[in-house]
Amino acid sequence: MDYNISYQMRKWGQVMKNPWKKEWEYLQKKEESFLRRRNKEGFSFFNDKLEQVVPPKLQHTLEMAFGKAFRLIFEKGNPVIEKSFSKEKRKSDYDIRSYAASVKKNRASLRAFRRSSSAATAKNVAVSGVEGVGFGILGIGIPDIPVFVGMILKSVYEIALAFGFPYESREERYFILCLIRASLERSKRLQNLDGQINTLMTKHFTVTEEALNQQIDATAAALSRELLYLKFIQGIPIVGVVGGLSDVHYLHVITDYAKLKYQRRFLYQRKQNANTEQQ
Repeated sequence: MDYNISYQMRKWGQVMKNPWKKEWEYLQKKEESFLRRRNKEGFSFFNDKLEQVVPPKLQHTLEMAFGKAFRLIFEKGNPVIEKSFSKEKRKSDYDIRSYAASVKKNRASLRAFRRSSSAATAKNVAVSGVEGVGFGILGIGIPDIPVFVGMILKSVYEIALAFGFPYESREERYFILCLIRASLERSKRLQNLDGQINTLMTKHFTVTEEALNQQIDATAAALSRELLYLKFIQGIPIVGVVGGLSDVHYLHVITDYAKLKYQRRFLYQRKQNANTEQQ
């Protein structure tokens, strides 16, 4: 975590009213818990055995499939995703929560934002499990990737809206890709990417098409590295149920991290707005 930002936020926590301070402290504990949990998760004995039989070119194939899925959905898929939930209702619900928080100024009104983000993803995780198991029974591995990527993006979009952030811009797509990529890393790489995300959300930034494509490739590589053996297993009929269930686990990991980072961004912007109003 960037030291200056961490210090700034701790200092803010000391002067803000109790509800905001408590929500910030809650967030910090959840972030630390996530980082510890991811660092403890390692590759299993099962994966070590699979390494001997998985085709060497499979990871490259997976990278290409994940990258193609992200590009296709960013280019043409958002309208399809948006048919599965009401974007306007999500926005109006956020406005109501925001107004309630400004009037009530208690912790319950602040908790409503993260509760809304959790409710938005619970159904997606359940649906992902059904789809993953179904593909696993049929022995469908790599063709499942566009469906899985679509579910990841739908879930993150709904989290973003729960905290009042639109997701359509190139910069927001870049931010979302950073979240997905970081959530799949461990140890130093996770800490470094987490710090970069914390810094990114505190400033205005622009993203070129080239930078977006580079982030798509990096995120696709992280996904393919993490899911390599499980997608191989998923391609085997019946046995592939084990691989199909991996969709649920990794959707949990990605959305848990996305909720934390969007909440941090929400709290940071609230603090910035409060400072502006006082000037």
